[in-house]
Amino acid sequence: MSLNLLVVGNGGREHALVWKLAQSPSVEHIYVAPGNGGTDSLPNVTNVAIGSSAADFEKLAAFAQEKKIDLVVPGPEQPLVDGISTVFKKIGIPVFGPSAKAAMMEGSKALSKDFMAKHNIPTAAFKTLPILKRQRPMCKACPTTL
Repeated sequence: MSLNLLVVGNGGREHALVWKLAQSPSVEHIYVAPGNGGTDSLPNVTNVAIGSSAADFEKLAAFAQEKKIDLVVPGPEQPLVDGISTVFKKIGIPVFGPSAKAAMMEGSKALSKDFMAKHNIPTAAFKTLPILKRQRPMCKACPTTL
């Protein structure tokens, strides 16, 4: 089995993912959008000048179809939160990552903390402060631990 992969992102996380994926005998080629200097130096890896924002998803999808990509691997959580999985699902290319709704658990700390509190999942104490004016007095009232 020879897989063509598309890794989305340009940070150190993506470099580490690509470095390890490139070691697999099952992987033929890895494209990284947009990639970085580290990913560009790896064998069988090509950086692609397409961004990773929601505005770039259609370009990424067209590129993936052209290159016969077998799997998309988003590095940062933002493309997942923005719905990259939905775009690729529509064209039949699997994405290693959750749906936009599920990705919100990672993308929004307030949402994940509220979820844990609602379902009695142990977590550190927290307070969600939606109005900026209320934050300063609340922060001043919190004990400081060094």
